[in-house]
Amino acid sequence: MLLNLPRVHPLLSLCGGYALLMLFNPVRRALLDGFRCIGRYPRVWLTFTFLAFAYFVFQFVAFTPARNWANLDVNQVISLPTWYWPRLVEVWSETPLPALEGVAGIFDNATTTYPLSVVAAVLMIINWRGLHGALFQALQKRYRFLGYLIYLVLLLSALASLLKPIVFWRLPAWSGLASETGLLQISATVDAVAFIFEYLLGVYIQVYLITVCLAWVKGVSFEEGELFRFAMRRFSYVLKWAGIIVFVSTLIVRLPLLLAYFTSIPGVLDYLPLERAFMSGLIIAFCSIQISLTLHNETLREAIRAHAQFIRQNPGHLGWFLIICGIHFFFIMTCDSIVRSAIADRLAALFVWKLVFAFLRGLITGWLLASWVCLFRQCEARRVDQERWIQY
Repeated sequence: MLLNLPRVHPLLSLCGGYALLMLFNPVRRALLDGFRCIGRYPRVWLTFTFLAFAYFVFQFVAFTPARNWANLDVNQVISLPTWYWPRLVEVWSETPLPALEGVAGIFDNATTTYPLSVVAAVLMIINWRGLHGALFQALQKRYRFLGYLIYLVLLLSALASLLKPIVFWRLPAWSGLASETGLLQISATVDAVAFIFEYLLGVYIQVYLITVCLAWVKGVSFEEGELFRFAMRRFSYVLKWAGIIVFVSTLIVRLPLLLAYFTSIPGVLDYLPLERAFMSGLIIAFCSIQISLTLHNETLREAIRAHAQFIRQNPGHLGWFLIICGIHFFFIMTCDSIVRSAIADRLAALFVWKLVFAFLRGLITGWLLASWVCLFRQCEARRVDQERWIQY
């Protein structure tokens, strides 16, 4: 027992330091309110969990198919003590970029919507709960003639999202109709266009969840269909900022990858981590613009001006919130890297872990998003240090 004490000391120190950080940081009230919010509306974190797990199931079925039932033997999970567990120094280099993207997602789009974006495209086209009509009216009213062009882009990207699984599924069968290079070019083009709808769907989901959190902050009830349509109208304002993110991301990330299918671009994948880091840094640098456009009827110029004022007035609280977000995402990404490395080719164990990981990441993302809404509202109301809890 005494020999095992040195192994326990780092764990106890880590837990003690985490407890001190959470109990005495300046944004603890917003973090606590965020927990109470997702307790009242579990959909905030369950949405992220469901979408993340759906994406993993797609990847699992498409890219890691089990060749026989032995690959899915549940004894793989039971044999956990015999696994080789890598040390942190062996996997830490894999975690900073995903953790940075996780933090950026709180202020932009924290979820991967594919393959459920296919279902969403169908629901949008058939005007489920009146969302298609609400979107068209909001774009027409907000952007006038330009709204028709935006609507056309959204519709084309939704159709591309519908075609995406068909193209990937039937690609091998079409090998006799065109060259392999031509088929890859077609699939890459469809994927690039579908990305627009998938990203904007994620932004709409985030806007909807922000409005749910706002309803809890204000203590108001709502009818589900009305909230969906209200979020769609607010989404038309956020679309101004989301369009800039789509344009920049397409220009520096998607376009080079797409052009690589048409012409030779040496080392196109070597720059991908830097491009992803740049996009995350851009989103974090303008972190309050999305929520500002969601909660206020204002232009993009006014949102940028309000963001600058928010940064000047609340640098400490925003900095602490970013640190706490970074710590939590770094922790779960590190756990994911260590466990995946230990699992190796045990598919049953991988499936179980990804279910647990989707739950953990969804819970943390939903909590931090709700906490961000609470912190933003507290800072706006100039009551960031107020100790009274929000009453439902």
